[in-house]
Amino acid sequence: MRIRHGVTTLNKIELQMTPMIDIVFQLLTFFIMSFKIATVEGDFSIKMPLAAPSAGQPDPDQLLPPIRVRLTAGPGGELAGIRMGERALPNFSALHNEIIGIVGTQTGPGSLAESAEVELDADYNLQYRYVISAITAVSGYVDPNGRIVKLIEKIKFSPPRQSGAL
Repeated sequence: MRIRHGVTTLNKIELQMTPMIDIVFQLLTFFIMSFKIATVEGDFSIKMPLAAPSAGQPDPDQLLPPIRVRLTAGPGGELAGIRMGERALPNFSALHNEIIGIVGTQTGPGSLAESAEVELDADYNLQYRYVISAITAVSGYVDPNGRIVKLIEKIKFSPPRQSGAL
């Protein structure tokens, strides 16, 4: 502060905005360039049901008919049973093994896994975690080397229905 003739004046301090903006853009650039995109978890090609099932033409590229998996609910929404086609399966591990038996573990163009489709038919009051377990069982797994092995990517849902309904 300078004191002149009894009047107090302040020296004006200016903030330089240009260097601050430069630093912000450098930080932004650094974080964008160093951002690593993780493998998307739960990235499924899912077809949700419309109001009513439609009888359309089958996909000509599909080598296998759709694999139908039925999940029935017991009291309280607990899983009561798993059926694949006409066979009852004890758990999701057995479902996973059946899918591997059908489509194999080969990936790439022309493989059965690429053209196969699963239709999940779950009871209306079935707990969501069982539906996710079924999706996990049919969609793939991580092998001992840490690679993701995709089984079936085309998953569609039947319209929900009450337990015991045909």
